[in-house]
Amino acid sequence: MRRSTPSRSFLERGGFGLLALVVLIVFAFDVLPAARLLLTALAPGGVFNPDAALAALSSRSAVNATRATLETAFLSSLIAVPLGVVMAFALGVTDMRGRRLVSFLFVLSVMISPQVMALAFLHLAGPASPILNTIGLAPQAGSANPMLGRGGIVLVIGLHHAPLVYVVMSAGLKRIPSAVVEAARIDGAHPMRIVTDHLLPLLRPHLVGAALLAFVAGIGNFGIPALLGAPVNYLTLPVLIYRRLSSFGTGTLSDVAALGLLVAVIAIVCVAASQLLMRRSSVHLEEDAPLQPFWPLGRGRAATETIVALVIGLTLVLPMLSLLASALVPSYGMPLNLATITLDNFTEVLARQDVTIRAFTNSLLYAGGAAGLLAILSVPLAYGLVRLMAYGRTAAIALLEISYVLPGIVLAIACILLFLKPLPLVGVSLYATPWIIVFAYLARFLSVTLKPVLAGMEQVDMAQEEAAAIDGARLTQRLVDIVLPSLLPAAVAGGLMAFLLAFSELTVSALLWSAGTETIGVVLYNLEEAGLASQASAVAVVIVAVVTVAMLALDALGQYLPAGTLPWHCETAGDRYLKAKALHAPARAPAITRLKPKPALS
Repeated sequence: MRRSTPSRSFLERGGFGLLALVVLIVFAFDVLPAARLLLTALAPGGVFNPDAALAALSSRSAVNATRATLETAFLSSLIAVPLGVVMAFALGVTDMRGRRLVSFLFVLSVMISPQVMALAFLHLAGPASPILNTIGLAPQAGSANPMLGRGGIVLVIGLHHAPLVYVVMSAGLKRIPSAVVEAARIDGAHPMRIVTDHLLPLLRPHLVGAALLAFVAGIGNFGIPALLGAPVNYLTLPVLIYRRLSSFGTGTLSDVAALGLLVAVIAIVCVAASQLLMRRSSVHLEEDAPLQPFWPLGRGRAATETIVALVIGLTLVLPMLSLLASALVPSYGMPLNLATITLDNFTEVLARQDVTIRAFTNSLLYAGGAAGLLAILSVPLAYGLVRLMAYGRTAAIALLEISYVLPGIVLAIACILLFLKPLPLVGVSLYATPWIIVFAYLARFLSVTLKPVLAGMEQVDMAQEEAAAIDGARLTQRLVDIVLPSLLPAAVAGGLMAFLLAFSELTVSALLWSAGTETIGVVLYNLEEAGLASQASAVAVVIVAVVTVAMLALDALGQYLPAGTLPWHCETAGDRYLKAKALHAPARAPAITRLKPKPALS
């Protein structure tokens, strides 16, 4: 008896169309923008001429900006890495209280857009600070704001990116089997020795990877150097690119494409090295005995919790109080008291100013629309990658990361290059329309939306699909009736994460907005540039409120999501067991790790 042709059965069930969708998405959102940027940088005018790119990169302004970019990224990493590592161990291996709340607040600080954090620290220091004026500690009038320049940029970027290091190190801790700790405790090792002699060596790849990620995040950061460096002419590469395009328009596209390519190469090399280190890590999680908190703090608990509270205060609470104080005074520089407190700035930006109302509406529509579309696309895309791509899956997933790895300012240049001229065949131009911003959001945050859906797809049992296929169900019916219900929570969570990141971003939309398509990040930046600091603070406070609500909504979905989807969840083995039980998934009850030290064997 002859076997049926696999390709014919595959085509009849619609798999070819789904694979074509995967290839189209990868090409349109990742390969095409990167290729267009590379072509313009190395072949301006369609003629291969790398000398033009070298000339742009060797100019005095480009060299100075490159030096500023590298030094701020490196120095800020020296702040972010130790702070993130300490927080990861404090929340991951000790028995301090409120670990989940602290983790949520710490990660919230990095989810708030960089320009908001820069604005908060800018208003926190200096002679016009409402908080310092209120308590009588403001510097002498006319003195420079200490946050302006390299030192302020390094400090704010370092504090802002410390949660990135925390997330990477926490993920590494969750992969270490508890047997490592148990063996060390049997030998009588002190918890500090366990951390330094056993856990840190195992986490070395994660530590180096986290440092590289903090460095590359500093390379691509635009909002913080724009607000804290540009006023004193301390320019990084993203700010230099923005200035050139803003001042000279599209006539400098080949030069800024070369600068963007330089930023992209630095970022891609660092991210690739980080991913390589992660994959080479020899630490593997034992599902029935993952690492649990093993360090009883005893009398040191109060001191540890105080230090952690100070970190949260410095990275989140104090900057937010600064924004709130600046928003509640009639004009920036006045002290905050019962006589000066007012809500006029909130009324102005939320009810009177057409530009801020339009910007809030635009951001909700653009970010919400892109997030919704990404959530819809993520299910068939994840199915195609997991079920239909046996050999090219790794390459496809790596290509999908390109637009997220690229700094936002570089992706914006690529979008300008793609859509400056009318589209072929249809003759319609997306340049200077809302659609170019939506396209950039789709490309940038596709991988963010896809990650939890891919994790959920790996856990979907094929038995139900096979049974439905035997009964004659086509691919579309199987997707709707079997796969979609299982992946819906992950798709919603991915969409919310994309919305959270896109709502107030500035790095992409700074170069793509036009009259009538302003986003709230652009309006915030323009208000501060215009000297309307109190109104800018009011806008920033509203942005923080929206981001916090989105994170709370994600947190509420956490129990329905695969483990590790939400970076602020401090899950123990018991948490995973309860989650598996809630999802009706088979799981063995984990052994409870005792916190009392074990005596050494004689």
